[in-house]
Amino acid sequence: MSTTAEDWDIELKPQDNVFNLHLKDVWNYRDLLWLLVRRDFVSFYKQTIFGPIWFFIQPIFTTITFTIIFGNLAKISTSGAPAPLFYMAGTVSWNYFADCLNKTSTVFRDNANIFGKVYFPRLIMPLSIIFSNLVKFGVQLTLFVVLMVYYLFQGNRIEPNWYMLLFPLIIVLMAGMGLGLGLIITALTTKYRDLVFLVTFGVQLLMYATPVIYPLSTAPEKYRDLIALNPLSGLIETIRYGFLGTGQFYPGAFAYSVVASIVIFFLGLVVFNRVEKNFVDTV
Repeated sequence: MSTTAEDWDIELKPQDNVFNLHLKDVWNYRDLLWLLVRRDFVSFYKQTIFGPIWFFIQPIFTTITFTIIFGNLAKISTSGAPAPLFYMAGTVSWNYFADCLNKTSTVFRDNANIFGKVYFPRLIMPLSIIFSNLVKFGVQLTLFVVLMVYYLFQGNRIEPNWYMLLFPLIIVLMAGMGLGLGLIITALTTKYRDLVFLVTFGVQLLMYATPVIYPLSTAPEKYRDLIALNPLSGLIETIRYGFLGTGQFYPGAFAYSVVASIVIFFLGLVVFNRVEKNFVDTV
């Protein structure tokens, strides 16, 4: 009996439209997405001494270092918030974005062998990075909340407000921005390998152009507008204002961050979709 086209579950065809993102295929392979998230979580800490405790160690030591250097030595203002709480709010949020960007930016190079052997929606791989980092972020966020409750019981001036409700949206925007930028960079690294080193260095510098260790209001006036052009600035300022009540909410900066995140996300998807057809030949 001859086999007709209707007998096949999946039919692979040359891609002729860069805007066809195959999101239905991604949904059909959601079990693979979950397996990859689990793999990333287990394998990263499988042969370590402290295991998942590293989730807590990283923000704790970073917060202590920032408190000593920027709070005690440099005397940078924290807008009245306790220094450890101020710095942890910024670093936990920043680390999520930076991890998403750094790991997504090498997804083609790191998974070239898998991509060349078996078919699955290529977008599954960078999405698994976003979700696995979300697990780490959730653990660190719990640590931040515990620290915030501690300072509240100590009678410190912390005034959470309804802007906290924007927090889930902010995390989605950060994930979208990190994913979009990472997809653009990983597409470029198929031809320009040294771009990976520039990204690692650039992300470190970008942190200082983002109000992670200082409130935007204390930045020199001649640089303030330039820092506000960073889409992350409005998001991190909103997180601090919502949880701690310090600083202020910038409606214009937040709206700009929303638009920039959406544009970067979809631009990254289109570029990734364009390059994935033939990246195996160049990676």
